[in-house]
Amino acid sequence: MLIQELIVENFMSYEYARVPFKAGVNVIGGPNGAGKSSLLLAISVGLGQTYTERSRKLSDLIRWGQDQARVTLILDNSKQGNKRPIPKFPKDQLFLTRVLRRDGKYWFELENRSATKQDVERLLGRFGVDPNNMLIIMHQNMVEQFSVLSNVEKLRMVEAAVGLEPFRENVVQAKTKLTRILSQEESVGKLLEQAEQTLNYWRAQYEKFQEKKQLQLKRRFLDRELVWAEVERRENIVKELQANFNRNQQALGKIEDERQAIISELDGQQSQQQTLRSELKSALDERLNLERDIAQNQTTLELITQLLDEAHLVETLTNKPQFKLLRSENLKEMLQTSQRQIERAIIQVKENQMRLLNLEDATDKISATALDKRVALALLDFKRAAAIAEVKTIEKTLREAQEALNVALEKAQRSGERIAVLKSPSEIQDEMGLTDGHLAALANVSEEIERQYESYSKLYLELKEKMQLVAENREKTLEEVKTRLQSWRNVMENLIERVNLEYQRIMSQTLATGEVQLSNAQDIETAGLEISVGFKGGKPVALDSYTQSGGERTTATMGFLLALQQHVRSPFRAVDEYDIHMDPKNREMIAKVLVSMIKDATAQYVVITPSQITFAQQDANVITVQNIEGKSLVREVT
Repeated sequence: MLIQELIVENFMSYEYARVPFKAGVNVIGGPNGAGKSSLLLAISVGLGQTYTERSRKLSDLIRWGQDQARVTLILDNSKQGNKRPIPKFPKDQLFLTRVLRRDGKYWFELENRSATKQDVERLLGRFGVDPNNMLIIMHQNMVEQFSVLSNVEKLRMVEAAVGLEPFRENVVQAKTKLTRILSQEESVGKLLEQAEQTLNYWRAQYEKFQEKKQLQLKRRFLDRELVWAEVERRENIVKELQANFNRNQQALGKIEDERQAIISELDGQQSQQQTLRSELKSALDERLNLERDIAQNQTTLELITQLLDEAHLVETLTNKPQFKLLRSENLKEMLQTSQRQIERAIIQVKENQMRLLNLEDATDKISATALDKRVALALLDFKRAAAIAEVKTIEKTLREAQEALNVALEKAQRSGERIAVLKSPSEIQDEMGLTDGHLAALANVSEEIERQYESYSKLYLELKEKMQLVAENREKTLEEVKTRLQSWRNVMENLIERVNLEYQRIMSQTLATGEVQLSNAQDIETAGLEISVGFKGGKPVALDSYTQSGGERTTATMGFLLALQQHVRSPFRAVDEYDIHMDPKNREMIAKVLVSMIKDATAQYVVITPSQITFAQQDANVITVQNIEGKSLVREVT
């Protein structure tokens, strides 16, 4: 059992009511408009359910003329075996309260202490209750709504009700893992293909590099060319450093401009804050003066009223007309004047209050903006210091690079003419031309090629190993998906098979046939719950909102819910006016089956019906409510 008692205060048509509940079936009956559904709605609100009647706001559930409503649920926390449902609280009863206010503020209280919605959800989770599951709490028309749900939605709702969601989550997790591995396999495959292409490129470059090394052995005596190449490289360095120096100088100037702009804005905001503070002080002084005027006028009003009363008393006792002077028109006029001044002052107080709020809001906005500006200014100061340091570093590096360039230039100029050789000039020129031609073709081939070739060779081997590992993981995960899917399928098929047998047994008592089966069991995403029923000898067809009549739909839906009951983990369930369209025979049969199935269980079932006579001969806790002059009352509890 979950709920021992429901206490409502100023909730809908109830001023105050205490409704005790028992284990087993609790029947709430009474005429239409008596407030039956309001009690289930109060339970739902107390449990934190998002549903409200006809999608009304929670504040609309407060009794007319009241500013606040309270719904308190006394939950059963008694020991079950050697352990309580909520061991944190060493007591048999827990008080869970939800307060609704007309201004739209709502909150929970657990054991008279403030609690969050997450706290309540965790608490109910320990009890095994999901108030938002339609199969746990069915409000008015939800029996009809269940029949129009898709088969996929029905199945997922059943999974949540019986606590089999972890099986689905296991399958989803495995499929997500498989998707990730497949994506990884595709990515590694592409990388491996790219690495192979790149490796082939670097292999060809590596062969060229070996050729170039042989040519360089013949060309080493031509140092002059290398010296001038060094000069050119250093010139490029100086040029790049100079460009970098100019860019940093421009960036520093931009930062300085931004700093000055923010400083100006902060000065302006400071002036605005001073103005607002002055206006705020003036408004506060005005408020004090208005309050003082109200007090003075109220004192004058009370004094005049007292004088008039005393004059009337004296005149009555002494029968002396001279006391009529105290009731002259002047006093009455003073009385009316004071009243008008008080009313005018009250209006001015409200206007002053609005002005104060506006001034405070403006002050807060300016303060927030100023804070942002100060943060931005601090950031700019940091950037400015960094930029100055960077400019100094580049300037120093530029000087050093220029000095190195001058040294290299002097060295190149000192190299002078071509060195004397033993060969003829033509032979040297021919050999130089031939060598230079080969080196020119290999000008882009550098020593980096050897490192790149070795690096990509290693990368290619690593990717091949990783590809093999990913393929192994894919196979393992595929098997894991199959195993988990089979586990889910086995559990669901076993559940549906048992529910189907019970469903057929229940429907046979209404002279109907039916079947509950799992559809698309091979695909967990599209798997669904198919419920079919046939009345009056007809062939079973899918339960929907078009084929069967209202009574047939509710009978079939209740038959399914009853067949599912022994598997539902929640200790509390409720259904509102399920029998409104049923014929008397089916109504009596469903009531009998419901009581018999819940009788020996620890579950607690709340049934709302206008026909509580159906449960008169059943072992059920019957609660009768009536509405007298717009006030709902619990008139009888048996």
